[in-house]
Amino acid sequence: MRWRRNRAPKAPASLRRSFITPEGVDLRLELASAGTRASAFMLDILILFISLIFATIAIGLLGIAGASGEIFLILWLVGAFVLRNGWFILFEMGGRGATPGKRLLGLRVIARDGGRLTGGAVIARNALREIEVFLPLSFLGMQAAQGAADGFLTLFALCWTGIFLFFPLFNRDRLRVGDLLAGTWVVNNVRAKLGADLVAARAEQPRRVFTDAALDLYGIYELQTLENVLRAGQDDAIATVAATIRRKAGLPDDGDDYGFLADYYAALCIRLERAMLVGRRREDKHGTVGRR
Repeated sequence: MRWRRNRAPKAPASLRRSFITPEGVDLRLELASAGTRASAFMLDILILFISLIFATIAIGLLGIAGASGEIFLILWLVGAFVLRNGWFILFEMGGRGATPGKRLLGLRVIARDGGRLTGGAVIARNALREIEVFLPLSFLGMQAAQGAADGFLTLFALCWTGIFLFFPLFNRDRLRVGDLLAGTWVVNNVRAKLGADLVAARAEQPRRVFTDAALDLYGIYELQTLENVLRAGQDDAIATVAATIRRKAGLPDDGDDYGFLADYYAALCIRLERAMLVGRRREDKHGTVGRR
């Protein structure tokens, strides 16, 4: 008689990944699950659908639809194409790196190599979504409206879309094909109260004063990275970033790495906000100050 060995259940695969910034800091980010990503996508689609409904009603009230049904259909299709592509691309190219759906669920898009998320990467990952989902379903919808959609065409379109929709379930990083091409991750962006709590905690303490040259070392992207480091509270990361800033700015080490970073963060935030008020915006340490 054979005794079957009881195997211990496998631990669920961790979605926490090492994320090395250009400053050499490991932020240890957590990837978004496939379910959370799907929920964010559905929220964005819902918002887009509602927007299209209101746009269609507005066009109808203006009397444009009465001129020609074909012209109205063409304008509607072009508008829907521009809206859905512009929606994902413009929001993800912004400073938050997330569409409203992602922001509601605490997600954002980042570059896997630790660098800045580029416009090319955002366009690439969203162009693939058009091929993955929207084009086959749009074509199927048009054929169905004309009564030309047979069973084979319907099955092919649904299978094509299904393969890409379920692709994140079959890789450990929960990546879409667009993420593979663009070199991006979608991560949980758990935000804590940093600014108000940080200021309140150090309100009665003397703040360090930094020169303009020291504050000109970094831009908005580095400010966001510094915020992530302070929120994470990892001693090694805080010490690494503090040492890097001190070395570049030529500042002495007073032994208080967290206090130094907190003061530098507050001073840099104020400087960048004042610059944007007069139309000057600096995206990162490599960019020059540009006017908006």
